[in-house]
Amino acid sequence: MNDAAQGHVSAHQPSWLAAWGIGWNRFWFTPSDPLLLSLLRILAGGLLTWSSVVWLLDAEGFFSSTAWQAPANVWRLNDQPWHWSWYFSANSATSVRLLAIVTLVASALLTLGLATPLAAIVTLLGFLSAVNRAPLNAFGFDDAIGLVLVPLVIGPAGARLSLDRLLWPRFTTQGPSVRATIALRLIQIHLCVLYFFSGTGKLLGASWWEGTALWGALANSQYRTLDLTFLAWHPLVINALTLGTLFWEISYAALIWPRLTRPLVLAIAIPVHLGIGLAMGMMEFGLAMLVANMAFLPPDLGGRGAPVSPPPAVGPRS
Repeated sequence: MNDAAQGHVSAHQPSWLAAWGIGWNRFWFTPSDPLLLSLLRILAGGLLTWSSVVWLLDAEGFFSSTAWQAPANVWRLNDQPWHWSWYFSANSATSVRLLAIVTLVASALLTLGLATPLAAIVTLLGFLSAVNRAPLNAFGFDDAIGLVLVPLVIGPAGARLSLDRLLWPRFTTQGPSVRATIALRLIQIHLCVLYFFSGTGKLLGASWWEGTALWGALANSQYRTLDLTFLAWHPLVINALTLGTLFWEISYAALIWPRLTRPLVLAIAIPVHLGIGLAMGMMEFGLAMLVANMAFLPPDLGGRGAPVSPPPAVGPRS
C-alpha cells in the first residue's frame, strides 16, 4: 500500500480516545431484549415479597417507635443525612403495619408485573425504609436484593412476562431497549466490584491463605444448618474448597466477561452460593446472589441478543 493510500485509510480510523468512546457507547447503549430483565424482576420480586412477609410478621418490633432498635439509636448508629425511612414518621402501630403492607403489596405487584414502574419505585422506597430503620436486622440478602432492585426501577422490567404486557401492550416496550442494557450493565458492574473487594478483603485473613477458612464456618455448631464436620478427616478437600472460592471471587471481574470463561464462572457460582445457603442457613442470600449472576446470561435467554461482554476497542488497522 502506497503512502497516499495509507494516509487515506488512517484518516478514516478513529483515534485511540475515539475508539474508547465508541466502545463505551456500545457497551452501555446498545439496545437489548428486555426478556432477561423481566425474568430478574419476577425472581427478585418473589424474594422481596418473601422478605416483606418476614418484616410484616413483627412490624412493630422492627419499625415502631418502641422497636428493638430505638429511632434515636438508629440515627446515632448511621449518622448520615440521607438516612431516610418512612417508618421514622409513623406514630402508631397501625401506621407502621400499613406501611409494611404497602411494601408487601408493591413487591407482589412487581413480581406479577402489574403497574410495574410504580410498583418498582414503591418497592424500592419500602425496601430502603426497612433497612434504614432496622439496619441491625439487615444482612447480605438485603445487599444482594438491593443490587438488583435499583436497576429494575431504571429498566423496562415490565416489558415481558408481565400483566402490563398482557393488559396494556401498547404502553410497554415492544423491542430492544437501551434502558434494559443499562439496567443489566449496572448489575454486572456491581457484581464485579462486590466480588473483587470481597475476595481481596479475605486476603487479610490468615485462615484464607492457609486454606482453612471454610472449616471455621462448618465447625461452628451455632451457625451451620448442615453437619459437614466429617470433612475434618479430609483437610485437602477443605483446602481446595477454601482456596478455590478465594480464587473464584478475586478473578470473577476478569473471567466473567470473556465468552470462553463466562459459563465456567457462572457454573461455579451455583455451588458456591447454594453451599452458603444450605450449609450456613443463608438460603435467601444465596438465591439473591444467583439471581444477580443471571444478569450475565444472554438478554434474550437464547444467545441472539446484545452481547453481555465488553465490546473490543476499535483501534487503527494497518
